[in-house]
Amino acid sequence: MTDMLREQTEVEETQTHHEHHQTGLKRWLFTTNHKDIGSLYLIFSFAMFLVGGAMAMVIRAELFQPGLQLVEPNFFNQMTTVHGLIMVFGAVMPAFTGLANWMIPMMIGAPDMALPRMNNWSFWILPFAFSLLLASLFMEGGGPNFGWTFYAPLSTTFSPESTGLFVFAIHIMGISSIMGAINVIVTIVNLRAPGMTYMKMPLFVWTWLITAFLLIAVMPVLAGAVTMVLTDKYFGTSFFDAAGGGDPVMFQHIFWFFGHPEVYIMILPSFGIISAIIPAFSRKKLFGYSSMVYATASIAGLSFLVWAHHMFTTGMPVAAELFFMYCTMLISVPTGVKVFNWVATMWRGSLTFEIPMMFAIAFIVLFTIGGFSGLMLAITPADFQYHDTYFVVAHFHYVLVSGAIFSIMAAAYYWLPKWTGYMFDERLAKWHFWCSIVSVNILFFPMHFLGLAGMPRRIPDYALQFADINAVVSIGGFLFGLSQLIFLAVIIKCVRGGEKASAKPWDGAEGLEWTVASPAPHHTFSTPPKVD
Repeated sequence: MTDMLREQTEVEETQTHHEHHQTGLKRWLFTTNHKDIGSLYLIFSFAMFLVGGAMAMVIRAELFQPGLQLVEPNFFNQMTTVHGLIMVFGAVMPAFTGLANWMIPMMIGAPDMALPRMNNWSFWILPFAFSLLLASLFMEGGGPNFGWTFYAPLSTTFSPESTGLFVFAIHIMGISSIMGAINVIVTIVNLRAPGMTYMKMPLFVWTWLITAFLLIAVMPVLAGAVTMVLTDKYFGTSFFDAAGGGDPVMFQHIFWFFGHPEVYIMILPSFGIISAIIPAFSRKKLFGYSSMVYATASIAGLSFLVWAHHMFTTGMPVAAELFFMYCTMLISVPTGVKVFNWVATMWRGSLTFEIPMMFAIAFIVLFTIGGFSGLMLAITPADFQYHDTYFVVAHFHYVLVSGAIFSIMAAAYYWLPKWTGYMFDERLAKWHFWCSIVSVNILFFPMHFLGLAGMPRRIPDYALQFADINAVVSIGGFLFGLSQLIFLAVIIKCVRGGEKASAKPWDGAEGLEWTVASPAPHHTFSTPPKVD
């Protein structure tokens, strides 16, 4: 079976070999090469990152001072909703999929992804999904305005007419994610090089394998939730309408059964990236490799048992609240194992602080802050105070911005020489790092105090006592947004040329991807490498 699949993949690659000689739009439209598709995902996700960031700038400009300044409350709600949807489904997830496409075949010695044509299809439906979502903003009544979690009845009884477009867009994104996940699993299971046993796979490959199973498990749950929203709004059903025998709290149970594993879908590949970078710049093997694999699997399993910690204030029985509280605290144990192992890897290592390592260390420190505030939110009686305040906003942005997005930046700097064949401008990259790390803390750290003082989230106006801290937060937001233009400049400059990169530009880097030339050839392994 494995040999047949490898031969089929190679045949498809040979059949489409001529695409490499095609130029312009045709090459990118019809490509089945995993590197080209990886590049498309990464370019698309960065474009969405800038679009979602522009929406965040609208939000922070409105909140710079109390009172209604720039936009109507309804448009403010549309910005918070679409910002969340674009950052989750358009920036973070496609970036990780792009990294998977680029790196997994190279890391396991495969000729390509196992299903190259499906790979092309799973990318090209994404721009259409996000075009639909963004187009909904221009419809009469405006775009989705009910928060990225689209709680019923806000998304059913009280939602704008563009809800149908929103539901269709979510379905297309989900189909893309499921196809991508199937491709990752089939590739890793069937196309590993001879000698590449499961426990010899790089951690990035392991974390993606586990993430792919999570995606297949939970994306249909999201599809079910949005379909019920659609039928409640347009076809007279009452899944979430108490008047017809439904229950709006049921929506939250269904949504968060998808939503909490989704949080780990957006962070597990980060753990794989950091587990590649820390050993490389510590010049040591990763401490406790097998414990990292088991910790990742434990996190994935436990993520299905904690969904209702988002719902402590819905009036659950005390027994249920205790169960979800303890499960949530338990999930911090395997996460703590990972942080311990990264620190132990650095301990007495021969450390150097190139840009990927700086981002990786920033990730560990700032992600841990996000983890600790998550533990505070796990404690049921405390969560009654924090719930729906800016403390929650601070928590999940520390996890997803200085967590997921910083790890994606670390990965980009780490593998950019392999992708382009050139070294990036280190001076510009340092500017990007320091501007980002300073501004991200000015942006999100004060939000903890806003939340503890009682400022609710998702509001365009607020009480006078929150004015000074909000001004500081908004300044941090604008600085962080501008810092990402430096990142764009670094990438464009690197792609256009510079100092030639060797096959292994980082001394301590290990793995099959560093055995091929930089830039990586169009077809990486015509014969599978042997792994000792």
